Amino acid sequence: MGILKMATAEDFKTFLSNIRVDNSVTFSSRYGEVTAALNKSFRNTESKTANSLQVGSYGRWTAIKGISDLDMIYVMPAGLYESYKKSGSYSLLRDTKNAISARYPKTIVRVDRLVVRVLYVNFHIEVMPAFKLSDGSYHYPDTLGDGSWKVTKPHPEMDEMKAANDRKNGNLRNLCKMARAWKNKHGIVMGGLLVDTLAYRFLEATEDYDKRSYNYYDEMCRDFFVFLGDQPKQSEYGALGSNQRVRVKKRFERQAKKAARLCNLAIDAAGQKNERQKWRDIFGNSYPSPNLVAESKTVSATITPAFRQTEEFIEDMFPVDIRHHIGVDCNIKQKGFRPKLLRDLLKSSGFLFPKKELGFYISDASDLPHGTMIYWKVLNRGPEAEARDQVRGEIIADKGHQEKTERTSFRGEHVVECYGVLNGVVIARDGILVPITKEDVEEDTYA
Repeated sequence: MGILKMATAEDFKTFLSNIRVDNSVTFSSRYGEVTAALNKSFRNTESKTANSLQVGSYGRWTAIKGISDLDMIYVMPAGLYESYKKSGSYSLLRDTKNAISARYPKTIVRVDRLVVRVLYVNFHIEVMPAFKLSDGSYHYPDTLGDGSWKVTKPHPEMDEMKAANDRKNGNLRNLCKMARAWKNKHGIVMGGLLVDTLAYRFLEATEDYDKRSYNYYDEMCRDFFVFLGDQPKQSEYGALGSNQRVRVKKRFERQAKKAARLCNLAIDAAGQKNERQKWRDIFGNSYPSPNLVAESKTVSATITPAFRQTEEFIEDMFPVDIRHHIGVDCNIKQKGFRPKLLRDLLKSSGFLFPKKELGFYISDASDLPHGTMIYWKVLNRGPEAEARDQVRGEIIADKGHQEKTERTSFRGEHVVECYGVLNGVVIARDGILVPITKEDVEEDTYA
């Protein structure tokens, strides 16, 4: 195994260490509190573990740092089944909410369509009260319309995840985690079970990585994104293990094809100064930073850069757990010309000239929950931005208009990103690259 390959393998190990769940003790404590409240109400016991099941990505061991949506099934006493069937699905959710609120009156607890949401700082637990059936599946309430009861099968999904992970040398869960980092970096709306199901299908379709590990994670990631990019357009998949239907909320093939191309560039850059940055362009800042590469001892530590490092990162401010879509677009204005959309202009010419006014705005907020707060980031890249000390990159709260006005001024790549934050968690993000080519340049800066 070559030295370059081994170095990349160590970076992937560090990357996976950086994205591991870092507050599992807190999660376990909160799971225990909710379980105890429900056991006290429905069984008159104080157990913090009995009759509850941790499900979802946390239960499948594929969650990563920043997870905000924890899933739990509370197994109801079988003797209450007929009573709740008669009183209706909402009554079970209502009684579950009341049981938690009675024990923890200062905690926000709400009934949702299928679950009871227990809201904590930076995360929440979705409690699904359910009755266990003889085949190991669970009957749970759905309050949509007149109310009904549905079936879920978490055990086959968790069991198959463990079995497949063992068959694939531990690579399945790691691939699921890396895929989550990718989707969070690029604002791709994919549910956790869909991510796990697609990663499972990819590895089950090949034997290439059955006995390989970190030394081949660069190629495994590339091949996985190729697999995603080649998926047929379909509205749902059968989940691993259970074959339950998993909905596709937004298309992901285009972003996956781009990720595959970026993987090839990163692989080709092995051992070069920009290798790590290319992987960070795919997976975000949890991948090791180029700044961690040892610098020559001949370089004086007293030398200061020509520009200020003002860029901020949303991951340093809030947990990131993308679950909703937000769309950003831009109107280009110039005196004497008709306004034009930036995306349309870039499709035709590939770049933008200076001396233009740019009006960035949220073009699609239909998927954002009520109460979502908006933040903006404007970043300038390239030698001119650094020479002018105009890298920028600060993250600023929206002023209430869901828009931001800028002005093109100097050549280089300029990036505008928008984030939707709810309950202290980034739930949506989008951005636009603004490539500006050289022309007669005014002295005013980009914004």
